[in-house]
Amino acid sequence: MNQNSILILFYLNKSKLNSKGLCPIKCRITYNKRRKEFSTGEFINSLDWSAKSQKVVSSSIAYKQTQLQLEIITAKIKKVFLQLQLLDIQFTVDDIFTNYVGKPFTKEIGTIQCFNEFLEKKKKLIGIDILLGTWKKFNYSHLQVKDFIKWKYGKQDYPLCKLKLQFILDFEYYLKTERGQSQVTINKAIQRFRKPIKDALGEGYLEKDPFVFHKPVWVRKEVIFLSTEELEKLESHNFSQPRLQLVKDLFIFCCYTGLAYHEMSHLKKKHIIKGFDGNLWIQIKREKTSKIISVPLLPKAKVLLDKYNNEADNFALPKFSNQKINSYLKEITGIVGIEKLVSHHTARKTFASTILLYNDVPMEIVSELLGHSSMKITQEYYGKVVQKKVSEEMNKLNKKLTP
Repeated sequence: MNQNSILILFYLNKSKLNSKGLCPIKCRITYNKRRKEFSTGEFINSLDWSAKSQKVVSSSIAYKQTQLQLEIITAKIKKVFLQLQLLDIQFTVDDIFTNYVGKPFTKEIGTIQCFNEFLEKKKKLIGIDILLGTWKKFNYSHLQVKDFIKWKYGKQDYPLCKLKLQFILDFEYYLKTERGQSQVTINKAIQRFRKPIKDALGEGYLEKDPFVFHKPVWVRKEVIFLSTEELEKLESHNFSQPRLQLVKDLFIFCCYTGLAYHEMSHLKKKHIIKGFDGNLWIQIKREKTSKIISVPLLPKAKVLLDKYNNEADNFALPKFSNQKINSYLKEITGIVGIEKLVSHHTARKTFASTILLYNDVPMEIVSELLGHSSMKITQEYYGKVVQKKVSEEMNKLNKKLTP
């Protein structure tokens, strides 16, 4: 049988006779190597039925009506089949039967199709509610899901309605074994995959959330920052090479302001304002959260601003790419003797830990100065730092109390 054709077969179910000894006539639809069987509601004596021709052989008026009913069923099924073909969509034998009994056909939404629609909607919000970088991260997650479906099922898409917890577990396994990704990266991919699935739930494409019983593997977050001694060692070292001295200054500036690379590189003189207390403050929008942050300009940060002040330039600091800064920081830490893996972002963590928390600045103030979207984020990252500070203070107290 042609894979794109339909076969309609009528047969008797001789094992289930009614009270009159008549056999029920059943119908079997075969399409794309799949079958769907159902009862026609018609009954007949087995002697009045030809299995070869699938027709009533009796000339009685009652059985002629039975034959007519079977022909009506055949015509109706073929009509439904033709209508579905004209829609130029993928459908199954179950969809043919569903339409035959009068239920409306609902197009099967694919997981990748759902993700594509989500991306198209988000694309229009770039620059309004989300950043281009955020959209690119969602798109990367979408490509990972697409590659997984091809790897696991050998298909371009997977029915959204069939998503279960096992799909997500298999996706995690794929990212870990085939992509060699860390658990932190995998958790991010799963988190982004969950967004379009939530939208699909809201739009009624899914009845149950496949993520409802999914628990991300918890990963201990280690905050790398410079200690007071390391920071002082870096500050006191003067580099003969201008490029290294500049990168050091930019890094130190962020150690005393907590600015991420994007905010530092976009910092303009207009962002330096006189605050309500008469002191200078940095006021700039945080790219990641679109939140306005206000950071007091500490003396050491102000010295560096004055050092690179150029009246002809609107920017407060010289421009330098993040990639080169991170590259030169490896060289800088090697010369100074700092063994930690330091990147530009380490400066932001140093500001939160060494400059603020280690100087007894409350956690809620730290959260506000960093521009975090919630206090919970600050606690997750810097809770251990507070514990360490408490431990150090208790050790000092023990020494004082020890006779």
